Amino acid sequence: MGAPIPSHLPHGISVSLPTWKDNIGYEESDPRVVNQMQSGYPRFFINLHIRRLERLCEKKFGLPGERCHLFPSSRIAQSCRAFMHAHSPGPTAPIPVRIAQFMLQPPPTARTARTTSSNQPSVELHIVLFPLEHAALAKSYWQHTGNGISSRLAEYCLSLLPVPDLIDQCEALSGIPISPTPPTRNRFGKHYGNKRDSLRGSGASTPVGSGTVTPKTIDDGLTPEFNTYLEERYGRNLALSNADLAKRALRRRIAGIIAPDEKTMLLAPAEDLHGPQRSVKVTEHDVFLFPAGMSAIWHAHQLALAALPPAKSVCFGFPYTDTYKILQKWGRGCHFFGHGLDSDIDSLAELLKTERGNGKEPPVLALFCEFPSNPLLRSPNLLRLRELADEYGFLIVVDETLGNFANVEVLPLADIVVSSLSKIFSGEVNVMGGSLVLNPSGNHYPTLKETLASTYEDNYWIEDAIYMERNSRDLQPRVDKINLNTEYVCELLRSRSQKEAGEVTTGINGQPIAPVIKEVFYPKWVTPENFEACRIGSKMQVKRAEKLCSGQLQKGGWGGLFSVTFTSDTASEAFFDALSCDKGPSLGTNFTLACPYTILAHYNELDWAAEYGVERGLVRVSIGLEDEEELESMFMGALGAAERAVRVLA
Repeated sequence: MGAPIPSHLPHGISVSLPTWKDNIGYEESDPRVVNQMQSGYPRFFINLHIRRLERLCEKKFGLPGERCHLFPSSRIAQSCRAFMHAHSPGPTAPIPVRIAQFMLQPPPTARTARTTSSNQPSVELHIVLFPLEHAALAKSYWQHTGNGISSRLAEYCLSLLPVPDLIDQCEALSGIPISPTPPTRNRFGKHYGNKRDSLRGSGASTPVGSGTVTPKTIDDGLTPEFNTYLEERYGRNLALSNADLAKRALRRRIAGIIAPDEKTMLLAPAEDLHGPQRSVKVTEHDVFLFPAGMSAIWHAHQLALAALPPAKSVCFGFPYTDTYKILQKWGRGCHFFGHGLDSDIDSLAELLKTERGNGKEPPVLALFCEFPSNPLLRSPNLLRLRELADEYGFLIVVDETLGNFANVEVLPLADIVVSSLSKIFSGEVNVMGGSLVLNPSGNHYPTLKETLASTYEDNYWIEDAIYMERNSRDLQPRVDKINLNTEYVCELLRSRSQKEAGEVTTGINGQPIAPVIKEVFYPKWVTPENFEACRIGSKMQVKRAEKLCSGQLQKGGWGGLFSVTFTSDTASEAFFDALSCDKGPSLGTNFTLACPYTILAHYNELDWAAEYGVERGLVRVSIGLEDEEELESMFMGALGAAERAVRVLA
């Protein structure tokens, strides 16, 4: 509990919470849990490298009683201050928020763990300082927007600090050692072996935290210098000096460019590359990178606010929690259609008609939705929504993280598509990133592109881009395998569900039993006609694409995520606790990962979430690259535990 998943990742983006009780303890700040936390999802748990750098900056720039957060640009820091002022407890007395700048430059002859002095960049940190009593408000900006600095950037900054006694002061202040000795382990382990094997979940073997935090731990116990040498020497990573090439490759990959090899993807002129058979001729110049998926969503909303007349937005469907918070807390607020069904589109049409009748033009600013939604895997009817958007002049912004652009093509029906690259695009659970893609055929494209040209800042830290480029090279084969695995597991569980089997099914022990599974949520069965309309290779998608240039057409699947609900809380908890895979936040991992989603995302609003079908006992599962036999054993074992728990209770 509390260790990164997989263990010993210095920049891991998930954390092991292996039991239902552990997850509740995390939400309730139980010392048994929070004191063991060495890692966590970066927007919720501030990485230890960042915490050390923050404590140092507080010591150097802060006044007594002040705390700080760190951002990569002046504009972002100013937006944090504006947010805190706008949400000050007293409207006539804004919270005193200060901004400081800290320029870090590599010494002329220095070398760091990552690179030589010839290509070490300087870093300008923008430090937002605020009174300690307003730390929760400042943290909400960090969490909602994903705009904070990354852990790799913080680690790099720490390596550049020229005055050793400042580090000593920082250690004394924070109690967190700057350079503890990494644990002694096999120098090579499995990290450089077969990708699928090295990323198989640690499951029940996830180490229990000892309470001693060792944040400098490097993959497999390697020193930073040796780790970087191996990455660059054996071709897993590009050198730091090639960060621009890595970002170009990422933009091309996201745009759907096909290249025969990685060298061509990196170096060839755009006109020499070809795209797949898609409905929109998007290019790498329509793709913009951000430090996190939520940062891409926040910037999409900011782009809409800057490019169009002011109006409320629409949150369509039950979204990931921070998307809703962004639409509520910035701009003029939002209309919420939490079920995301066709009946909600009817209600939306009435709203638009009324707002236009009241003289509001456009009636709404932008409609934000997920395709499919998290965690109910419900796909909105984008064809009908597109008709309304064209009639009333608002933007459609689609988050296709769960569907992913290897499976679905939503850009023709959207103005902006955003995605969390941290999920299946990366798969490795060791780097954050996000993307925003403009539809060049959209009615608003000229205005959006012109606005972005004057406002876009490339704040994606170069090392993160390099890791993301490496991780995403085998995206398509990973997606294909995960699609098949997920469909197999979902069919297995659904056949034993109350919805499919009725009142009686055959239990794991071969005896008749009332089903413990209530329903399996998976795009194949949840609004399947809407998902199918955008699934790559489906009849509708091919019909839209056939007029464009030909190219390789890889048929999309149903994705790698599903949720399952149970007939009782007892069954939910027993199933989750017995599930022999890794358990923690995030999704799209190369290994199977599960979490009690509603507990983690909506613990303080369980009744509200239940109104939209998101039950307290819902378990969300992201399937990985394991073999079918291993997955069947994993899930049938957990199902058997749930059946036994219910039988004992009865």
